[in-house]
Amino acid sequence: MPTASRELPLPPYARIKQHIVDQIESGEWAVNDQVPSENQLAAQFEVSRMTARRAILELTQDGILVRSQGLGTFVAEQKPALPVLEVRNIAEEIAQRGHRYSNRVLQLERVTAPEGVATALALAIDKSVYHSLILHLDNDVPVQLEDRYVNPRVAPDYIEQDFSRETPNAYLTRVAPLTAVEHAIEAILPDARVAAYLDLKAPQACLQVLRRTWSGEDVVTFARLIHPGDRYRLTGHAVMSTRPAPAKTSGDQ
Repeated sequence: MPTASRELPLPPYARIKQHIVDQIESGEWAVNDQVPSENQLAAQFEVSRMTARRAILELTQDGILVRSQGLGTFVAEQKPALPVLEVRNIAEEIAQRGHRYSNRVLQLERVTAPEGVATALALAIDKSVYHSLILHLDNDVPVQLEDRYVNPRVAPDYIEQDFSRETPNAYLTRVAPLTAVEHAIEAILPDARVAAYLDLKAPQACLQVLRRTWSGEDVVTFARLIHPGDRYRLTGHAVMSTRPAPAKTSGDQ
């Protein structure tokens, strides 16, 4: 006879984490509010200080809280997350946060493919490709510099599009549906030109995503996406299987 399933109780540190998250999500604790100290949490939940410290530490590592030496622990301003394993339209991401999306088309041209770009697009070095440089803004704040090269054979009308009205993603999704994607992610120090585009007042690390996308057998684009490190964080989730499965992606090529 089957037995009823029961949820296992959360370990003490997880209960403290859940309490803090609940307080933040309910609006009881706002951004920059100070949270109770480790000693206070330990007393409230009748656990050791080490248990309370683990909860605070993990929430700090998750970007939910921020610690200030000598002052205490505070609710952090939540940075929008850049999905690593998904390919999404940045305009839709920003709109879903209730913010206003806009962009600036800095370059849109046909050029001879540089060697590295030709290799990435699986083209001969002397072939011409489309090149666009677009700055994406969230409530007028630059959050991504998109430096993109496109295979003209796959997207022949790319250079004729008005990307001030429509993102490259929207056009490319229509003409060359995404079937595969490749990412390379690293932290970089931007040069003066990139820093100026992103309106960085002081030197700071940025997140760089190098992305290639395919439609069928053809490489469609090779893009360099640069995000100010204090305005984005990378997230990802994958479910592993013992059997090969086709990759699932959604939305920005």
